[in-house]
Amino acid sequence: MPASAKSQAQTAASIAAPTRSKLSLKGSSKVVAEFFEYSINSILFQRGIYPPEDFQVVKKYGLNMLVTVDEEVKAYIRRIMSQLNKWIIGGKISKLVVAVVSLDTGDVAERWQFDIEVFSKGVMTRKATLVADKENAVPTSGVQTKEKSVDEVQSEIQAIIRQITASVTFLPVLEGRYTFNVLVYADGDAQVPAEWIDSDPKEVRDAEQVKLRSFSTNSHKVDTMVAYRLGNAE
Repeated sequence: MPASAKSQAQTAASIAAPTRSKLSLKGSSKVVAEFFEYSINSILFQRGIYPPEDFQVVKKYGLNMLVTVDEEVKAYIRRIMSQLNKWIIGGKISKLVVAVVSLDTGDVAERWQFDIEVFSKGVMTRKATLVADKENAVPTSGVQTKEKSVDEVQSEIQAIIRQITASVTFLPVLEGRYTFNVLVYADGDAQVPAEWIDSDPKEVRDAEQVKLRSFSTNSHKVDTMVAYRLGNAE
């Protein structure tokens, strides 16, 4: 069952400068959490949930990113991201959703979904060893063997952010007042903060869906898609 946190807010965080070094599990978890944070910023700006004057330009992922300047909003999102980072490191999260909701009707206009897959390095290593022990062995499908650098990961993230920016070309114009919900699909044994509450999945009625790009590290893979209504929420 998804846990939910709700606010009319957004924020930004920092990410390390590009480097050729490899990412540890902890570093990969941080990259995934920061990607979510910047993605929320991009979605809320591009979809006009908040006025342009509430944002400032920063350079991240080699792009000009727009992030909020409201301190209360930034503190709120950072609290969410801090919890997400713990769940990601522990492999306790499978999906994050950003639902764009009408303040007037409560209808869900858009649902941005980020599916998270965790690579078990120990399992992959054992599988690779078993395959290598066989004569004329070939790579096993689904086993990631090449170490990815931070630069390569950043390039993949950059492509997703560009797609989010370009989403205004196909998503319907949002008219009226909107807010957003952050939903996290966490394991049943995950420790959930008291301020997080159970939520319905915030599905979009009669939705169209567009699959966006994905990115991966040696520890995680994130797939992205958006579901939306062909028309304004009534």
